[in-house]
Amino acid sequence: MKVGIMGGTFDPIHTGHLIAAQSACEQAKLDEVWFMPTNVPPHKSEAPGASARQRWEMVALAVEGNPRFKPVDLELKKGGVSYSIDTVKLLTQTYPGIHFYYIIGADMVQYLPKWYKIGELVQLVSFIGLQRPGYEVEISSLPAAVREALIMAQMPLMELSSTNIRERLSRGLPVRYRVPDSVNDYIEVNGIYGS
Repeated sequence: MKVGIMGGTFDPIHTGHLIAAQSACEQAKLDEVWFMPTNVPPHKSEAPGASARQRWEMVALAVEGNPRFKPVDLELKKGGVSYSIDTVKLLTQTYPGIHFYYIIGADMVQYLPKWYKIGELVQLVSFIGLQRPGYEVEISSLPAAVREALIMAQMPLMELSSTNIRERLSRGLPVRYRVPDSVNDYIEVNGIYGS
């Protein structure tokens, strides 16, 4: 079984995340994509705008209608800083029959050599890099072990980010169609991000 891991703060999850997961699923022929909200990402300094519970509930709502998409709260339950190596070790021990693929943006592909314990990580998991139009990835400059663990997939160009969505909400602007309707309703009902 082949399972993609879509990690992130998901503060909030948006349509771009879902399209990215669907693109990776189709092109890498994945059986499922697991959406895994991070507890505390190692590369972000600011605290999320929504609580861990709210981010988890928004992810669960967003993936509800797709039988191949599954919300997984492993990192939230684990607590602390979310390092990929710790998550992957836990996943491979818990689900020995599954080959995992980390789904990452093209901009993150260049940083793979800097990931914590990347040498160990590429032995346990593969990566799917989502190539956006107009963004070139220098795959040849990556170490051989990283290149061998990497699959590139095409992704449509979308100018969507959680930061932009939070900014719009703080200014009282709508985010409908930028997030799934169920997530939009959840944000409004719970008054998250100044909505």
